[in-house]
Amino acid sequence: MEYKDYYDIIGVKRDATQDEIKRAYRKLARKYHPDVSKEADAEARFKEVGEAYEVLKDPEKRAAYDQLGANWKAGQDFNPPPDWDQGFEFHGGGFTGADAEQFSDFFESLYGRGFNRAGGGRRSSGGFNMRGEDTHAKVAIDIEDAFTGATRAISLKHTEMGADGRPHIKERTLNVKIPKGVHQGQSIRLAKQGGAGIGQGEAGDLYLEIEFRPHPFYRVDGKDIYLDLPVAPWEAALGASVKVPTPTGSVEMKIPAGSSAGKKMRLKGKGIPSKSPGDLYVVIQIALPPADSEKAKEAYRQFEKAVPFNPRARLGV
Repeated sequence: MEYKDYYDIIGVKRDATQDEIKRAYRKLARKYHPDVSKEADAEARFKEVGEAYEVLKDPEKRAAYDQLGANWKAGQDFNPPPDWDQGFEFHGGGFTGADAEQFSDFFESLYGRGFNRAGGGRRSSGGFNMRGEDTHAKVAIDIEDAFTGATRAISLKHTEMGADGRPHIKERTLNVKIPKGVHQGQSIRLAKQGGAGIGQGEAGDLYLEIEFRPHPFYRVDGKDIYLDLPVAPWEAALGASVKVPTPTGSVEMKIPAGSSAGKKMRLKGKGIPSKSPGDLYVVIQIALPPADSEKAKEAYRQFEKAVPFNPRARLGV
């Protein structure tokens, strides 16, 4: 996937004001509008300019895009970091005046999910009072927090328009109660922590979308957890009782004799807790002792002689 330099597409500098971006877009939109343009690539350029403007006209989308850095060049191979927009607070959702489905894979990889959430401000019944917009942010927690519950200080970033006509990033920190049993993709609602209301309108709500930080042991799939468990060759061949770590403490597990690499065993109910808790799947990985001494090498030679074995026999070689 190619990186798109939206500033270059619009033809403005990265520190351009919102008004400068708007003027540059209008000029290009007139130039490449398919109904009037005689340019051979008018339709493609019109879509490209529209995509760039959809990001740069929105202070929040623009500020998030700027977080990717200015070191990328148009056309470079690009994959967004999975946490590129983590902790960034967005108002409302959806797109304005644009057909987002026609935008590039680059746009979709950044904004396809995170910026198309439902939500937003709702007007009150009278006067100039208006409820504040709901806001959304993606935050990361430790897997262990889902098993015990916790209160964590969560730092969030949002944009405010400055007097210079450019968006500026502001930060705030909230103490958030993480409920036991929260799962990946679930949203926690914080009442009246969203956008400020107008007049006597109440503030909107803040929705925190939960993701789990990468863990050195565990992988999460829905409510299930997977653990790659290293076992010695003799434990796999002869069977053994071994200790297995879980997010709530270690347990004893019996390794059946003759277990092979990739064998999957289930610890029922040891996954993410809920009314129907997930399971913990233990996946066997054979760990070979290193041949890093003459004694160890001799032991391998004796084993080779004692146990004739061709691991490639099924390949016919």
